[in-house]
Amino acid sequence: MTAFSCRSCGATSLPLILSLGRMPLANALLSAPQLDEPEDRYPLDLVFCQDCTLVQITETVPPTRLFSEYAYFSSYSDTMLAHARGLVERVIAERRLDEGSLAIEIASNDGYLLQYYRQAGVPVLGIEPAANTARVAEERGVRTLVTFFGDAVAAHLCADGVHADVVHAHNVLGHVPDLPGVARGIRAILKPDGRAIVEVPYVRELIDKREFDTIYHEHLSYFSLTALVRLFARHGLAVVDVETLRIHGGSLRVTLAHDGAPAAASVARLLEEEERDGLTGIAYYQRFAQAVQELSGSLTRLLSDLRGQQRRLAAYGAAAKGTTLLNYCGIGRDLLDFVVDRSPHKQGRFMPGVRLPIVAPSRLLDERPDYVLLLTWNFADEILAQQAEFRRGGGRFIVPVPDVSVV
Repeated sequence: MTAFSCRSCGATSLPLILSLGRMPLANALLSAPQLDEPEDRYPLDLVFCQDCTLVQITETVPPTRLFSEYAYFSSYSDTMLAHARGLVERVIAERRLDEGSLAIEIASNDGYLLQYYRQAGVPVLGIEPAANTARVAEERGVRTLVTFFGDAVAAHLCADGVHADVVHAHNVLGHVPDLPGVARGIRAILKPDGRAIVEVPYVRELIDKREFDTIYHEHLSYFSLTALVRLFARHGLAVVDVETLRIHGGSLRVTLAHDGAPAAASVARLLEEEERDGLTGIAYYQRFAQAVQELSGSLTRLLSDLRGQQRRLAAYGAAAKGTTLLNYCGIGRDLLDFVVDRSPHKQGRFMPGVRLPIVAPSRLLDERPDYVLLLTWNFADEILAQQAEFRRGGGRFIVPVPDVSVV
């Protein structure tokens, strides 16, 4: 690992936590003609920075390869929409935003969040590198710049007099190769009394709940509060509040302000908890590889046993995490018949690596598989409710994380 340096602080002391081998790109869904072509595969190794505590993978696939055309549309998740609406309503009330304010989102996807500011009369600006999702946002009336955010974009916005009352960055920081550049960019576009709201999956949940399938090439970094505080402090921003959230299998929401702003007691409390529980040292992470191997073995044994009993098996959710889980566990067409997904942008395509066909959820009622592997387990409540009719007919779901269970 000597050739790799930490994306946050530049340190070179980064011991290995887990190797998942060479994996296809998680969101590189295949078209039918591509089934005859070889797929690109890249190493997927997870390491720990002993200087700033950031957990990260060592391979950086060019962002233009990953994000210029993106298969994930946030608006297809009712959970994400409700999450966004509730947050926007709260921020507008707390920050007293109005038609003279500005809300910016970095990696604004299809306008799923900014649309609620716009509906409330608050001007918005999305910054989104994927042209296909940006087009959908524009159709919603969400003004969107198609570009990757960083120092240079922030400098252009500032030169044009663009400064934000609130900057959102939800589930994007982990995708960023240049963490210092994004931190500096946020500081540059944030008004002196403005706030930035950053949400990231919490590394504690990754480790404690064996969420290894959230590791893929788009997710370069996995954050604790300690790692976030150290990152932003180096670039003139202070974490002034923190919340733990259930969404995405367990997330952190931090609120940033310019240096000198007072912090809520929640920040010191969680930092102390992370120190006490070992998140700032390598020993906490070293048991992860064995836990992942045990989980993989339990899941593949269950599926193989069911298949041996002539049970019909399918999967739900053509998500990135599904690519990691299926490929690492070696679950393909010998065990599953198809994968269903609500997004029409994914239907008719095939899962990377294992090449399972992706079809509409109606296939569950048409073909009635006995068991469905829930790849998007982070939206389990939403999906189980949507599939009430399938379940009433005897269909059952297998939830793979944190422990293999049948519901």
